[in-house]
Amino acid sequence: MQRRALLQLAALSTIGLARAQATAKPDPSPSIHNTEPITMEDVIIIGGSFAGLAGALQLGRARRKVTVLDTGLPRNRFAGHSHGLLGHDHKPPLDILAEARQQLARYPAIKLVSARAESVSGAIDDFKVLTSDGESLGARRLILSYGVADQMPDVPGFAESWGTSIVPCPYCDGFEVAGQHWGLVWSSPQSHNQVRLFHDWTDKLTLFADGHDIPPDIQADLARRNVPVVDGRIVEIAHHEGHIATVNLDTGRKVAVDILFANPRTKPSASLHESLGLATVPTPAGIVLKVDERRQTSMPGIYAAGDLATPFLPSVTQASSQGAMAGIFAQQSMVV
Repeated sequence: MQRRALLQLAALSTIGLARAQATAKPDPSPSIHNTEPITMEDVIIIGGSFAGLAGALQLGRARRKVTVLDTGLPRNRFAGHSHGLLGHDHKPPLDILAEARQQLARYPAIKLVSARAESVSGAIDDFKVLTSDGESLGARRLILSYGVADQMPDVPGFAESWGTSIVPCPYCDGFEVAGQHWGLVWSSPQSHNQVRLFHDWTDKLTLFADGHDIPPDIQADLARRNVPVVDGRIVEIAHHEGHIATVNLDTGRKVAVDILFANPRTKPSASLHESLGLATVPTPAGIVLKVDERRQTSMPGIYAAGDLATPFLPSVTQASSQGAMAGIFAQQSMVV
């Protein structure tokens, strides 16, 4: 009797379960990529080189949740050594960045993600960033630190020598080649200032006009300084494994120098600022983002640091300082 009752109860339970399954709505199939923000971060930093990591450090120490998106292509990756950064002088820049990422690992609020930011939308306290792997992230504040890219001229040997024997900055590389024969490629009136500046490092300087018309008053000053001017357009950099041998001109002349200083055009490494409509300022080499004294751009809640927002003498030291301040100001703007 008891066994018959148990069998009847089991049968009724099975029928009830079948009816429930029949009337229940099926679960939607999960999407491959999340298109809505999983969590709202305090800050998303786009660009994880010196400026971006410096900003993340300050935010992490303030226990603010921060995600750093980075493509692993810092501007100075072509340089063998970084100079002028206190405590890290004459170290390979990629080694410095690797050590910085290791140090950030002790802060649980910092997340480093290898991905490109494809788009940015929203406004202060509700920004959304879509990444190259299909993830959608949210944040109250943004720091743009994706830097600029140097545009190599269409001159054989130039790109191959960039960062080795063709460099842009005497403060970064001048000490190591002091007293040697320097070459300078004229790019703008700013080049005249460089001529005056370079005499702290060398008395052997040759200026390459590279097709530009140098004003007569500047030519007179160059003659007074015993700086020869080589006319003609540069058509080739003869080199051995990046070490320059001669600068070859369309006139057929070949001029030997030990190091060549050049300032090619630059452009931002991403176009997110364009879609956001952020204000920019012109520089002799291109454009940078306009920021105020707290490193905020023309859009509230978006900050910028590093070469992307440095109109004069960009460097690792400046990038690190600006990144730290952008992180601090972003954090302070969220305090209630």
